[in-house]
Amino acid sequence: MSTVIMSACWPLQGMSATQKAVLISLADNANDEGVCWPSVSNICLRTCLSERAVQGAIRWLVLSGVLSVSERNGRSTLYTVTPEAYAPPQEMHPRTKGTPASDAPQPPQEMHHAPANPAPHPRSSCTQNRNRTNTEPSVEPQSSLPALPDQPGQVVPLKPSKRKPRAVGTEVEQARQEACREIWKAYAAAYEGRYRTLPIRNAKVNSQVNDLLKRLGAESAAVAAYFVSINDAYLIRNCHDFGSLLAKAEAYRTQWATNMQVNGRTARQIEDTQANLNAAQEAARNIRAGGTHNAFLRPNR
Repeated sequence: MSTVIMSACWPLQGMSATQKAVLISLADNANDEGVCWPSVSNICLRTCLSERAVQGAIRWLVLSGVLSVSERNGRSTLYTVTPEAYAPPQEMHPRTKGTPASDAPQPPQEMHHAPANPAPHPRSSCTQNRNRTNTEPSVEPQSSLPALPDQPGQVVPLKPSKRKPRAVGTEVEQARQEACREIWKAYAAAYEGRYRTLPIRNAKVNSQVNDLLKRLGAESAAVAAYFVSINDAYLIRNCHDFGSLLAKAEAYRTQWATNMQVNGRTARQIEDTQANLNAAQEAARNIRAGGTHNAFLRPNR
């Protein structure tokens, strides 16, 4: 998950709830470049929408510029989320559909103003209605802002708020994102130095990096780089994956702080040393108590 792409998508307006749900689902799967490749069925599962609704939302998002789609032969569809290019299609605004106001049907209440005399010639009636439409002021607000009722039967445009809009990325969020980038930078550099290739980064790994920051704080980057240097059979078989680091983050932090790597063989040696020490202490207590049995001495034959 890219917090940069997600933070840029949340404030976007001018789309339906279905379209917004599909966009957020794609942003949740995207990397920092906005690229992801989830299947339509996976998007349906995450958004609780039908396949038809998801496909319709994707088409609309492509038209709005916030999403681009490319097909990969024999592989899943590649999506690229571009919040900065968002431009809602003009058909979203009813006033831009090209339908003249004079052709719109008149409200039902105008029928009560018809004269009680027999209906006039149809042509003269149309002319009368057209003239009425041209002379009557429109109550539709000229601003794109939503309208609120001020008095019964009156609609006024909503005045812009004087409050400053809430910033998308607060200082705390920006600091967290920067810390996550430093953790991944340190881990990736150490990983490339050992395996001569960069580690895989996806939504799952992004979440693990964030969890490591919560558990180790400012020491996370140093511990992540140290973790790749540990020569342990289990870690080597798993190619020092980030999940193994997160599983025992506190233990690896202690090894980093004490500069003492503990692998399976080291642990067994310490365990054997402690067993010998326990046996020696037990023998000493037995001798002091006047006993004749010594676990370290064999009886003469």
